[in-house]
Amino acid sequence: MKKIGWLFLLFLAASQIWAQTDVVKPRPKVGLVLSGGGAKGFAHIGVLKVLEKAGVKVDYIGGTSMGAVVGGLYASGYSAQQIDSIFKQTDFDALLSDYIPRASKNFYEKNNDERYAFTLPVHKMKVGIPTAISRGMYNYNLLNKLLNRVRNIHDFNQLPIPFLCMATDIETGEEVLLDKGYLPQALLASGAFPSLFAPVEIDGKWLVDGGVANNFPVEAIKNLGADIIIGVDVQDDLKDRKSLRDATKILVQISNLQMIEKMKEKLNKTDIYIKPDINDYGVISFDQGSEIVQKGEEAAMALYDKIKIFGATDYIHQPIKNTASDSLNIKNIIINPLKNYTRAYAVGKLRFKQNSKISFDDLRRGIDNITATQNFSSISYRLDKNQEFDDLNIHLVENPTQSYVRFALHYDGLYKSGILLNITQKKILFRNDVASVDVILGDNLRYNFDYYVDNGFYWSFGFRSKYNRFNRNVFTDFNDGALFSQWNIGSLNIDFADFTNQLYCQSIFIQKFVVGTGLEHKYLTIESKTIDDGGSYFEKSHYGSIFGYLKFDALDNKYFPKKGWYFSGDFQNYFYSSNYTKSFNNFSILKGEFGFAQKIFRKATLKYQSEMGFAIGKESIHFFDFVLGGYGFAPLNNFKPFYGYDFLSLNGDAYIKSAFTFDYEIFKKNHVNFSANYANISDNMFDNSKWLSKINYSGYAVGYGIESIIGPAEIKYTWSPEQSKSYVWVSLGFWF
Repeated sequence: MKKIGWLFLLFLAASQIWAQTDVVKPRPKVGLVLSGGGAKGFAHIGVLKVLEKAGVKVDYIGGTSMGAVVGGLYASGYSAQQIDSIFKQTDFDALLSDYIPRASKNFYEKNNDERYAFTLPVHKMKVGIPTAISRGMYNYNLLNKLLNRVRNIHDFNQLPIPFLCMATDIETGEEVLLDKGYLPQALLASGAFPSLFAPVEIDGKWLVDGGVANNFPVEAIKNLGADIIIGVDVQDDLKDRKSLRDATKILVQISNLQMIEKMKEKLNKTDIYIKPDINDYGVISFDQGSEIVQKGEEAAMALYDKIKIFGATDYIHQPIKNTASDSLNIKNIIINPLKNYTRAYAVGKLRFKQNSKISFDDLRRGIDNITATQNFSSISYRLDKNQEFDDLNIHLVENPTQSYVRFALHYDGLYKSGILLNITQKKILFRNDVASVDVILGDNLRYNFDYYVDNGFYWSFGFRSKYNRFNRNVFTDFNDGALFSQWNIGSLNIDFADFTNQLYCQSIFIQKFVVGTGLEHKYLTIESKTIDDGGSYFEKSHYGSIFGYLKFDALDNKYFPKKGWYFSGDFQNYFYSSNYTKSFNNFSILKGEFGFAQKIFRKATLKYQSEMGFAIGKESIHFFDFVLGGYGFAPLNNFKPFYGYDFLSLNGDAYIKSAFTFDYEIFKKNHVNFSANYANISDNMFDNSKWLSKINYSGYAVGYGIESIIGPAEIKYTWSPEQSKSYVWVSLGFWF
């Protein structure tokens, strides 16, 4: 019995030992910390690729700035490869400049963007500078689309991987931990680099880049329950004066001063510290993204043996297979109360209404339309679940700046040099109005005044006044050649002045076209000292007319378009004249223009234009003839560019013209192009069909152009087979 007892005790002891050896220790929880660093944050993607290769399951993610964006996408279900593809497809130039498609702007807003090179806000009679280069709306729209599938998760601990990110309260300097709320908005705030992106308001706090206060949130991830910390540091080291050669690097250095000091303590809490070798790259080196990703992968592979310890052979990070549908069913559109703008105004800009099915592109375009008005200093929105629908909740902060000064420079062969000074004032008489006055100083004094009340889809109205003048030797005498024959001369030196006032109203038609009508007063003077040393007026009359127009413009760029089309049709009836020449009869002018641009391969674009016009009536006034020639000037009355001929060389009361341009972008914003244009122009040209049988005028041009900060800078060599002389035209800056 004793032997049996001892055997039983030995069996129990052995069982206990075997049981203890069979206990599986729980897998340590892995926390991933991703620092901020702008474009250097692409290295995080390379590290994630290695973690997936090693079978490491990330349990918690914390990030700042670009680390927050990469971490937020990974936490929401994307794989490292998917994030890499997303970044490769992202236009970071558009992101940094907060690009708004031209199609999202009304005609008034397009005119502003294509006329002024610099805009500065004015507050209490003091000229200031904008709070930031970008409001971040391009980034915000992109994040909303990418994070569509988790848009209804407002506790970031409920994401596929629990997540948090850091921001900084710009008013107190304190760090702000963001682990709840609307994920796209949190990521936008965490990455709002001061001066580059505008602050983001969340829960009453004005937030900027989290890297200012905490660029490596290791403590926050430990507090979530992480046992092991893998940290990826893409911060800059401190640089010497030789390396601090631009404002961006200096700002980054200032931001890094405290970060680097704090990192000494944070390193002690990091189990695997990964520091990619990316000193040769900057925070805006987005065009070198693939190289930076590779550097991150190399740095992680150097520590692969340590990383592999926390991996599992049977673990595979499952990427998103099918993202949520691109369509949104908008039940309600909720907009906070506004002081100076109506709800109808904001909804009208969206161009979609409640109880409608839209795409994310429709949503982006709607938000772009609101952004383009520049009437709101802050725009944020969120999609809130409402049963099987979504409520679009938009928060708008009205722009307190109502006054602006703008500047521009221009040179062309007709008006010569000009410096444009502009003052713009909003909300003078009505909630949606804007007044703008241009004064152009230079070889020819000019001005433009425009007052416009924008009522969106409802009838808008305005008043504009402008004065244009130039002096030039021209090859048309505005009198059907009679003066040239009488005085036996081939050209005429003229002083041309046009003073025009218009009262008009317009509305949006079928959501895309602008239709308008109005009354016009014009005072036209044409004087020459060529014939009479004392000066001789050919024209000195007041005119009254009524006009109407229909316009559509979907070109992506006015000067160097790559896609889109446009159309304009104008009718004008002249019913009154003070009749200086004693030859006035009631007449009308009808004209139209159509064109499109189409990318034909990689960086090559074909642009086509076709236009025509003619006078209707017993006899028109030749001073309103269509006049062709020259290039690079803002069109006035019926003066039209035409390659191969000098300014104002061909005239007639009817014309038809076509032009083709082949443009190739040899490198970024640098273009070479070849153009050909053809025209017939004469009086009463359409009275018979002869204009169809032969092209009377043709011209060609080769050119080089640059999209510069002050507008297009172009040089063109032009010639015509009908002419013995060729011309070189130089145009600098936006046309005005």
